[in-house]
Amino acid sequence: MKEITFRQAIIEAMSEEMRKDKGIYLMGEEVAEYNGAYKASKGMLAEFGDKRIIDTPISELGFSGLGIGSAMNGCRPIIEYMTFNFSLVAIDQIINNAAKIRQMSGGQWNIPIVFRGPTGSAGQLGATHSQAFESWYANCPGLKVVIPSDPFDAKGLLKSAILDNTPVIFMESEQMYGDRMMIPINEYNLPLGEANVKKEGKDATLVSFGKIMKVALSTAENLEKEGLEIEVIDLRTVRPLDHETIIKSVKKTNRLVVLEEAWPFCSIASEISYIVQKQAFDYLDAPIEKINVPDVPAPYAPNLINNWYPDVKQVSKAIKKVLYL
Repeated sequence: MKEITFRQAIIEAMSEEMRKDKGIYLMGEEVAEYNGAYKASKGMLAEFGDKRIIDTPISELGFSGLGIGSAMNGCRPIIEYMTFNFSLVAIDQIINNAAKIRQMSGGQWNIPIVFRGPTGSAGQLGATHSQAFESWYANCPGLKVVIPSDPFDAKGLLKSAILDNTPVIFMESEQMYGDRMMIPINEYNLPLGEANVKKEGKDATLVSFGKIMKVALSTAENLEKEGLEIEVIDLRTVRPLDHETIIKSVKKTNRLVVLEEAWPFCSIASEISYIVQKQAFDYLDAPIEKINVPDVPAPYAPNLINNWYPDVKQVSKAIKKVLYL
């Protein structure tokens, strides 16, 4: 085992696969000379050269389209956005080309491409830089959407995303790049579409993903001191969504809380709530609770951010509500 940061996990995942396949390359703003806006490609230019670690103009629509075209011709591009807020400039290429070419060509073209970068809030960055678009992209057939919550998952899931023959949206967080943990020294992959039971319990199920998993796990640890055993599930992937793991847990605990760092309307939490009531209604002993950020643009002032972002107190209250405590 070795200790590694989230940032290093991203670098290792890309580098390990690039050493095996010369058709894999990284392209985006400041990924080369500057080592990445968040240093998530540090050292890669020196190893792979400027033909495979490519700095681009500030033109997400343009370089996303170039990446899709090269994927149609046998390459496996990794397209980095400085933030997924900027992917909105390229969303026509992602939705109308990357996601649809395989189906519209009758399977003649695969599009093995990864679009990666930070998602969600990272503090005082303003409303236009603090948005979570997981549910937007998950709504589109033809895309896979992956959101790792720690360095171990980041490395294993990114390697699988790079090897996948369909377009993958791979969402990280600026606030996770410095997170550290022990991971295996040897190479490993994690399958896309399989959730991870982070903590087993019998009293209630708490489902989440991404960096807000920290709040989920902290809540479960706090409630354990009060004698409550909360089962915590990390989705890892929201498209495809692992229905089976969620349903199995709800059938055991009979209660469900979904925690998500996104607006409440048409959210991943809404989809999970529908699936559970459809497939496990008779097992529920309380209405499902879902926790999202408020249905307003993200604030800038730190005191407002603290009230806008879900915390342990809010999640604990929701869990106790489904337990009628």
